[in-house]
Amino acid sequence: MTPNVTESSTLSEEELKNFDLKKLVLENGDYTIFPDVEYPPLVSFEHDDPGKRADPNMTSLFEKATKIEKLTPKLGTVIYGLQLSELTDQQKDDLSLLCALRGVVFFKKQNITPYQFVQLGKYFGPLHVHNAFGHPPHFPEISTIYYDRKSAVIQEKFRYYRSSDAWHSDISFEEQPGSLSFLKIDTLPSVGGDTTWADGYAAYDKLTPTMQRIVDGLEVEHTGEYHRQLAAAKGTKIRRPFIDHVHPLVRTHPLTGMKSLYLSPIFTSRIVGLSLHESEAILKLLNDHVIGGHDFQVRYKWEEDDVAVWDNRCCVHNAIVDYFDEGLRHGYRVTPQGERPFYDPSSKSRRQMEQEKAANGNN
Repeated sequence: MTPNVTESSTLSEEELKNFDLKKLVLENGDYTIFPDVEYPPLVSFEHDDPGKRADPNMTSLFEKATKIEKLTPKLGTVIYGLQLSELTDQQKDDLSLLCALRGVVFFKKQNITPYQFVQLGKYFGPLHVHNAFGHPPHFPEISTIYYDRKSAVIQEKFRYYRSSDAWHSDISFEEQPGSLSFLKIDTLPSVGGDTTWADGYAAYDKLTPTMQRIVDGLEVEHTGEYHRQLAAAKGTKIRRPFIDHVHPLVRTHPLTGMKSLYLSPIFTSRIVGLSLHESEAILKLLNDHVIGGHDFQVRYKWEEDDVAVWDNRCCVHNAIVDYFDEGLRHGYRVTPQGERPFYDPSSKSRRQMEQEKAANGNN
């Protein structure tokens, strides 16, 4: 299990339940803290995915929502009329499966509080407490999203930055990376600040059979060097040492059984067992494949108080940094950890599964 990390708080339980980060950021600006503390090591655990208990038809979600909208044929679903803070256990189980099938699911006009956000995330697994990222007071499980045009440091850092360089799957450098991620955006500039997601199932299917045979079974080292460099630039403490981990390049999803290209460009450093030149060539090819894969991407235009829930095991994402001259973008994220990534040689691609269903007369 993950460490039980708590930090001193003078708030009562009632005050914590009503803590309002949107109000705090609008009144006080950047509230993010980087505590000078040390966290204990993460400990391996057996992940019990709620999606295993899901209704295959996900009726509890589809029949209770006022509207369901697909953003692309395979990736991205918008749900209207449901509040995440009021989901039943069956709806949470069904949500886990829906994310595994559709990659990312969006909920409109959510009134969920930070306290409720943490409680919701815990249902899906132990929440990751980041060893270098900033978080709000009282909630170490929450990662703060805060970028403001008033910050000269941020303006300079991103002056020559390309958003296409930052595709990633959350905390893939951990032994047991994120399963789902929950992100609420509650404050937006007048324009800009979209987020993009790419479908790992489709990214794999878009490779030729020859390339699929090359990448199947390969393993990649994931490192936290990106966050080490950020912490050094900010002069903030790394609260738990980063430990590099090796994960399969093609990952089998435990709920769908389908193969997904498991790529996390800002965290992947090398392919194990290949020369530097071979590793760099294949990783560049695959990174370019994902970056240019507009036919298996979705770009989401946020509205205030939207929540995105996505499955890190079958999609990668990337924030579009185009809004620094427009104003403040603020939100917060929690990420439950899942199983250690694995590759099952007998697993199949989504295309293979769909072809087999069609051949058997199942739609």
